[in-house]
Formats: sequence, C-alpha cells, structure tokens
Amino acid sequence: MGLAIDASCDLPQAFLAQHNIAVMPVIVKLDGSVFKDNRNQDEIDRFLHMELAGTHAAETEPCSVEDVQRMFLDKLVLEQDCVFCLTITATRSPIHENVLKASFAILKNYREVRERAGVPGPFLMRVVDTRNVFAGEGPAVFEATRLIAAGEAPPVIRERLGVIANHTYAYMLPRDLHHLRSRTRKRGDRSVSLFSAVVGTALDIKPLLRCFRGETGPVGKVRGFEHGAEMLFAYAVRRVRAGLMVPVMCVSYGGDLAELARLPGYDTLRQACEEAGVTLLEAPMSITGMVNVGEGAVTLGFAAEEHEPDF
Repeated sequence: MGLAIDASCDLPQAFLAQHNIAVMPVIVKLDGSVFKDNRNQDEIDRFLHMELAGTHAAETEPCSVEDVQRMFLDKLVLEQDCVFCLTITATRSPIHENVLKASFAILKNYREVRERAGVPGPFLMRVVDTRNVFAGEGPAVFEATRLIAAGEAPPVIRERLGVIANHTYAYMLPRDLHHLRSRTRKRGDRSVSLFSAVVGTALDIKPLLRCFRGETGPVGKVRGFEHGAEMLFAYAVRRVRAGLMVPVMCVSYGGDLAELARLPGYDTLRQACEEAGVTLLEAPMSITGMVNVGEGAVTLGFAAEEHEPDF
C-alpha cells in the first residue's frame, strides 16, 4: 500500500523517502528558466540561488491527466497493490481533477500492465482532496502513513482521511503583499486587494491568511513580519497544548530553513511539540508555492477540532 502527492504538498524530503511517497511534479517556467518542481532539494536550491521568486510572470504546468496515467501505469501499479493519491484542494488547482480523470483510465488498464509483468491480483487507487494547501496538505499524508503502518484496510483509511481533510487548518504569513496580490489576481482571486497591498506595504502590516475546507481568506493582521511569525507560532503552541487530531505540526518556509529556526517564537513551538509528543515536520516551501505567494512566506498546518482563530 503506497502514497502519492503533488509537489505543492510541503513535507520534508527525508519523510517522503522514508515512506516511499511518490511525487507528481509541477513544471515552473519563468525568465527563460524551467524548473521541475518535485520537492527535490537541489532544484529548490537552484531556484532560490537564481532569486526568481519575485517574478510575477511565471507559468506553472500541473501534472496532466496523461502524466498521471504514465506515472501509475509505468511504475506505481507494478510496485503497489493500493495507492492513495492526496492532492492540493480542488478549489485552488486543477491537479485534483486531473488525477481523478486519470484514475479512470488507470483502473481500466492496470490489469494488462500487471499481467505482462507477472504481478498478480487487483490494484486499487483512491484519490483524496486534502481540501488544503502547502503545509496544510501534510497532516492527512502523515495520518495516512500511520494508518498504513497499522495495517488498516483501504476503506477505513479513506474514511479517516476525509475526516482529517475536513478538520485541517493551514495558516500563511506572507512577506511581499504586492507579489501575493499579483499572483492571486492572475488566478481570479480577490482575497488580497490593491488597497490592502499598498497600505500593508507602507505600514508594514501583514495579513494572516487561513485555508480551511478549501476556502482561503484573511483571519487577522499584524504589524511586521517577525511579530506576525511570533503571533502565529504562539497560536500554534496553544493548539498543540489543546490537543490535535493528528500528532503532527507541519511547517514550511519559502527559503533556507535556517531562517525559519531564527524567527521569534519558533523555539517555543518546537518545545511545545516535544512536550506533547507531537511530530514537528519542517520543510522548504515548494517552488510552485514560492512562485505564487512569494519568497520568505511561512505556512503551517495541523488537524484539530473545529474552532475560531484567537490571534
């Protein structure tokens, strides 16, 4: 039984390797350069070194229906008997729809592929919308690894992942409001207005954005990025101490992770997770994520009972 994710899911490379998680890549084109966003650290480092995150004219090409079919029929159906494919929320990207469409052809054609290779038995594929983005995709993936390790049956896993998707919260603190507004407007999203971008930049006011059940929008504002990070991490500490539905806190940063560790309040979050037995997964933000929300942004994701943010 295995897992597949899209490249926008912010999880550490070591975690992906440990659990043999396949990554569906996104192609990013900007300023004459092409990047294969597949969570490879070398490619992320190349992107950061070229300092292209501020380029607003980037084009992203998510994994197509045909790409997904090839990935499964050439590899995954021969290695696994069941694969759960977890994607970024369908409200923000066509990836989920592409994977869903590809699954019909995969389930129709896998038998011949497996028979030719001498692999017996049926193959199952289940597509799960995490209803979240970036670090917010992580808790469902983490829970899937725990359930697989525990030997749970596919129907049990599928039902549980749906519950976790509906109780996962992701928060983001951006650095560059102009960049964020430019990219969101390109997608037809008006959640960051020009007025907010101009005033926010002039006064160093940053919005705290939340994604919950596929819906994104501001839930607070702070003066200064470092103060905002401190508030966000303090909120995460309170949620850890209140109890999480999945014992993991996922954090991603649009840059060198050493910079994340130096942000105010982060050490307190690390300590709170350790005391509560919660795994803290730190990952670089995907190239796709940095192109869309700007370099230097922080996102965090966790699953908890329904609540209102108390910033």
